[in-house]
Amino acid sequence: METPKILPDDPRLTAYALGEMAPAECVEFEQALQGDPAAQKAVEEIRAAGALLTDVLEHEPEIFVPVEPVKKPNGARDPYAKIVRFPYWMVSSLAAACFALAFIYWQRNQLPEPVAKRYVEVSLPPVAVAADEAKAKREIAPAVIAIDPTPVDIPAAMPPPAQSLRAQSSAPAPMAIGGIAGKDEVVKLDSFAVGGSARDAGVSAKAIAHGRTERRAAPETGASRLKKVQVSQNMAVAAPAQNESYALRQDNAFQTVEQNPLSTFSADVDTASYANVRRYLQQGHRPPVDAVRVEELVNYFPYAYAGPQASGGAAAAPFTAHLEVASAPWAPANRLVRIGLKGRELSEAARPPANLVFLLDVSGSMDEPNKLPLVKQSLRLLVEKLRPEDHVAIAVYAGDSRLALPSTSATRKADILDAIDRLEASGSTNGAMGIQLAYDIAKANFVTGGVNRVILATDGDFNLGATGGDLTRLVAEKAKSGVFLTVLGFGMGNLKDSTLEELADKGNGNYAYIDSLAEAKKTLVEQAGGTLVTIAKDVKFQVEFNPAVVAAYRLLGYENRLLAKEDFNNDRVDAGEVGAGHTVTALYEVVPVGAPLPATGSVDALKYQRTADSGRKTAASGEMLTVKIRYKEPAGDAGRMLEFPLRDTGAVFANATQDFKFAAAVAAFGMVLRDSPYKGSATLPEIEEWAKDGTGSDAGGYRREFTELVELAQAAQ
Repeated sequence: METPKILPDDPRLTAYALGEMAPAECVEFEQALQGDPAAQKAVEEIRAAGALLTDVLEHEPEIFVPVEPVKKPNGARDPYAKIVRFPYWMVSSLAAACFALAFIYWQRNQLPEPVAKRYVEVSLPPVAVAADEAKAKREIAPAVIAIDPTPVDIPAAMPPPAQSLRAQSSAPAPMAIGGIAGKDEVVKLDSFAVGGSARDAGVSAKAIAHGRTERRAAPETGASRLKKVQVSQNMAVAAPAQNESYALRQDNAFQTVEQNPLSTFSADVDTASYANVRRYLQQGHRPPVDAVRVEELVNYFPYAYAGPQASGGAAAAPFTAHLEVASAPWAPANRLVRIGLKGRELSEAARPPANLVFLLDVSGSMDEPNKLPLVKQSLRLLVEKLRPEDHVAIAVYAGDSRLALPSTSATRKADILDAIDRLEASGSTNGAMGIQLAYDIAKANFVTGGVNRVILATDGDFNLGATGGDLTRLVAEKAKSGVFLTVLGFGMGNLKDSTLEELADKGNGNYAYIDSLAEAKKTLVEQAGGTLVTIAKDVKFQVEFNPAVVAAYRLLGYENRLLAKEDFNNDRVDAGEVGAGHTVTALYEVVPVGAPLPATGSVDALKYQRTADSGRKTAASGEMLTVKIRYKEPAGDAGRMLEFPLRDTGAVFANATQDFKFAAAVAAFGMVLRDSPYKGSATLPEIEEWAKDGTGSDAGGYRREFTELVELAQAAQ
């Protein structure tokens, strides 16, 4: 019988390598090692790392620095005080660090290492700098080796007047152990402060020794809140953890108008994909293909569409549509159609009273600075914006659920903020219990004609109670109560994006990913009306193409929002919600009649149906297409319809509006990141130029930020 292989996370490897294993167990383990060369190599790596650390610590010098004299017991005065050094005798922590290094090396020994020359700044405490310079320089080596055990070249002199030294290393970035490298970070190494290159992060030596990474937010600097880390070729950045889940997507294919004259889909105002893609690119990596949802990238940005206007004494519709067509920049022989929907604006004073329930995940998986602490900061922004007639309740869940704050008037903001600040993360994740509780609270405090909404903040890592389909069915059932849902995704490494997107879809809501306080401000403050106030529900699009003008078409994105043509008039079929002031943009690539037809997967011509040469085609109206939009009032059950025709005047891309150019650039960016077979000739440098041409006034700086992301994508792995 073959001896089973020793797993790389087997704790016996460390115990054996450090001589801490009982004799009887040692004999048995040595027999297992004989048939496992990989495990033998791991043991050697652990011993080598342990020997290196032991040697460094044994030669750790003691620095004595003149300080204020203190009295000895006999009355004499001692002119020196000894600096208390880090308790290096914590052997168990060091052993864990050794094992972590060996484990990572073993797991990645078949992959190319990102090697880059970088500088790591090591700032010594003032009391140490006052000591002998040579001794101070020797103190740097243990600090650097504790992160990355490689030789370092210490400069000969300390750069005055700063109390710091620089160590140059040609090894992979130290943060590859478990952190992110970046500019605004301070890596705390006990008595040392190592300045790295990562954004909003901090890693402690103790955290590394215990096999986990602690991060803390660094204060924002610079005049612009949109300042981002620029990842370049001289900065090696650790790849994000790949325990994240995304729903599989296949790009929509071309459809022939002869066989499929109608295209039907649900509105989508989610923006999570863009913020998530941004997070990956700012860490120096291309996002997973299925994390890129083209429609969410396009709809992240505001567009200058005019809102609906009342006419003839009748109330204005909740939104209006703006249509435009020009040549497709990545396929000039084809046409690109933009459908822009603009929701009715609503001033803060006109917003109805809000009944909000914050449903917060406080399970153990949220115990990271970019999760629960960022949730707290984000909700504080929203609470500060509330009016006296608004009410907030807080429900939390981990292994079970509880009410952390009953429905409380916003006149008592201090009580609400205090309840938020007291939250701590621990335990497993029973999201179903929390959802049940949150909807019960919202229903008990329901405000007729007001804003009734559950705001769920989580990483989506549900692991207890109802999960998967049972959880989404629960949310779909609760959505019938008239309470809407906002889903805010947080964190990295174990983000369950597919779950969160589906919950928002089934809960009559929207989904945003919060990767920073700036994104929280955009979602919960700047766009609070759209986030909180629904002006239309079950919003559906149906586009009818004229076969006299259009041979084939392809919808860009919206792959998981497609509907059957019969669903358009069926008011029982759920669709998307549109909030106050929201813009919704959809793009079609159209093949004109007479242009080369791409592969469409078409079927044989129908024998018993009217052909493309029938009377309707010969009596062509000259219209390219007609857009029909069906919706319900937020509290209604009957659908209403709007209709908008479009004619093609032959415009070229260079003469299109700025909004058109920018939307096209963002869509092309998504296709390139997805490596879509329909991306045509689009390249990242071209996309950057298209985006710059469409930047315009750029309120908020979001479009300029996009061009920076395109630059990062060109350098990303």
